[in-house]
Amino acid sequence: MRPLGRIRTSGPGKLAARWRHAMALAVLAAGAGITFVVVHPSPTDRSAAPAALPPGSATGTLALASPSASGERPAPPVRIDITSIGVSAPVDPLVLKVDGTLEVPTDYRRAGYYTGRPVPGEIGPAIIAAHVDSKTGPAAFYHLRDLKPGDEVRVTRADGTTVLFSVDRLEQHPKDAFPTEAVYGPTPGATLRLVTCAGAFDHSAESYRDNLIAFAHLKA
Repeated sequence: MRPLGRIRTSGPGKLAARWRHAMALAVLAAGAGITFVVVHPSPTDRSAAPAALPPGSATGTLALASPSASGERPAPPVRIDITSIGVSAPVDPLVLKVDGTLEVPTDYRRAGYYTGRPVPGEIGPAIIAAHVDSKTGPAAFYHLRDLKPGDEVRVTRADGTTVLFSVDRLEQHPKDAFPTEAVYGPTPGATLRLVTCAGAFDHSAESYRDNLIAFAHLKA
């Protein structure tokens, strides 16, 4: 396993007001994993892992995610399904470790959501990342490149409710030119970004040269 790269954090404060000073270093995932830029708004974020759904409860009632009257946040995501490309994967939390590195999915069949951004369905960009493949074959987001505008992405949360997103577009960028603001910057509505690797494989770095990003919005 390759060591993860370190991340500089942007510190507290409003992201929009400090955006030019919030660009982070690239994070290198293990093996043929993911490299993407992370902006971490609060170094104290250490969200706990969500509870697993009981058998048979993968589908729940569709609900728009927003803070409740008590101010509680929606339940965290536990599964992502994209029927059009055959994706169905558990989702685990990704947080910053004590040494400043970002956790990545250790199981190539699973995806992960970055806890330093909104929960899918909250206002702002939710981030779900997964590997494209491994040394043994395709991984969770292998077919992400086949997404088309209008395709639906269903995210199931730990309380059994689901949120539905519609794909807007796919973008592919070199990892040294990752579109940080477009991916992590504030949005007026609830949005979703799916991130994986793409492009040519760099054998010296044991990683792909590009990132593939799917941009989606909450479907009413």
